[in-house]
Amino acid sequence: MTSKHECYVYIMLPGATEFVTAARFRVSTTDDRIPIGEFLYGKNYLAHQDAVELDPVELRLAQIRYQTKKMQGFFGAIRDAMPDFWGRCVIERYAQKEIVGEFDYLLQSPDDRAGALGFGLNVIPPAPQRHFNRTLNLETLQETADAIINETPINYVNDQQQVAALLLQGTSMGGARPKAVIEDVHCLWIAKFSSAADRWNQPRVEHALLKLAKKCGLHVAESKIVSVADKDVLLVKRFDREYSKQGYFRHRMVSALTLLQSDDTPLKYSDWSYLLLADKIRQASASPENDLRELFGRICFNALVSNSDDHPRNHAVLAKTTEWRLSPAYDLTPTLSFSQERFLAMTCGKQGRLASKKNILSAHERFLLSSQKAEQIIDDMVIIVKKEWMNCLRQAGVTEKDSAHVATAFVHEGFFYV
Repeated sequence: MTSKHECYVYIMLPGATEFVTAARFRVSTTDDRIPIGEFLYGKNYLAHQDAVELDPVELRLAQIRYQTKKMQGFFGAIRDAMPDFWGRCVIERYAQKEIVGEFDYLLQSPDDRAGALGFGLNVIPPAPQRHFNRTLNLETLQETADAIINETPINYVNDQQQVAALLLQGTSMGGARPKAVIEDVHCLWIAKFSSAADRWNQPRVEHALLKLAKKCGLHVAESKIVSVADKDVLLVKRFDREYSKQGYFRHRMVSALTLLQSDDTPLKYSDWSYLLLADKIRQASASPENDLRELFGRICFNALVSNSDDHPRNHAVLAKTTEWRLSPAYDLTPTLSFSQERFLAMTCGKQGRLASKKNILSAHERFLLSSQKAEQIIDDMVIIVKKEWMNCLRQAGVTEKDSAHVATAFVHEGFFYV
C-alpha cells in the first residue's frame, strides 16, 4: 500500500508580482516506509518564455521527473521555503488541524515565504497576500512571541488573531529565534525579537557585527534597531524582496545547504564544507571570482569574531534576475569559548573546521585566490576588526557590561596559531 501527498508549486518569475504554476510535487511512502519525493515541471511552464529553474543544482529546468529519497522526500529548494523551529512553534499553536508530517508544515506555512516559491492544492495559484505588520505592532508581536516560546496564554481577547499575525509572516524565515516580517517605508524587514534565554543584548550585538562586517568590505544585509516596551528588536532588511507599485518582486533564493545537496542532521555534518560550497558557487554564480572572494572574506570574518553559527542555512545564493549570485551576509553572531582553538561550522581548510589563519590560507586556490592575495585579505581584515570591533559595539548601543562579556570572541589568540 502506498500513501501519497501532493501539491502544486508556484513561482514568481523575475520582474513579475503574480505567481505562475511551475510544477507538481509529490511525496509517496511505500510499504518499506521510505518516502520518495517526485518533482515534475509543467509543460506549460517549460514553454513559458521567462521560465527559470527553482535552483541551480538539483532542479534544473528540464522535462525530467526528478526523484529523491533524501530529507523524507523533500528537495532542497522546497525545504528552504518551509518553516524552521520558530515557524513550527507558531503553526502548531495556530493550526486548526493536527500537524502530522512535513507536508502539513509545507501547506500550513504562510504565503510570504523566503524566496519566490508558493505551494497549494489548486492548479491556479492564489493571489499574493500583501498585508504586513507595521512597526507600531512590534510591542504586541514581541509579547505574542514570548507567549508562544514560553507556551503561556496570550492575554488578548483576539488571541487567535494575534497568533495569526505572526503566522502570516516570519514563520518561513528560518532559525530558532522568534521573528516576524514588518513593512516600513516600502521595505520588508525581518524583526528578530529578544529572548529570555539571551546571554547579552542579542539584537544590538548582531546589529554591531553586521556593521563591523561592512567595515571589512563585506556585502551584508541592511539592519537597524527599534526599541519597544524596554526591549530591543533587530530589523534586518529582506534582500529577497523588492518594492514596486504593483507589489513586491520576490527573488529566488536557495541556501548553501541546498547547493551542497545536504541536510542538517548530525550524520551530514561532514558534508558541510566551505570548499565544496566554493565549487558549487563557481558553477552556479554569474560572477564566480567576485562571489568566491566575498565568500573567502566571510570565512575570515567568522573566524575573527568566533561566529561558529556559520552553518549552511546561514549562507545563500540569490537570483534577482535570471542569474544567481551570492546573497548578502546575515545572521552574524559571536560564540564564546574558553578554548583558544576555535572552530567554524563548516570545513574551511586542510585542517578541517579549525578557525586559524594557517588553515584558512591552506585552501586559497578553491576561492580562485593567489596565496599573496588571500593573505592580504586576512591581514587587512585583522587590522580592521582589531581597530573597530569595540567602536561598532558601542555605536550599536551595546552596554559596557555586554561589550566586556563578548570581548574574547574578537581576534582570539588561537587564530594565529601555527
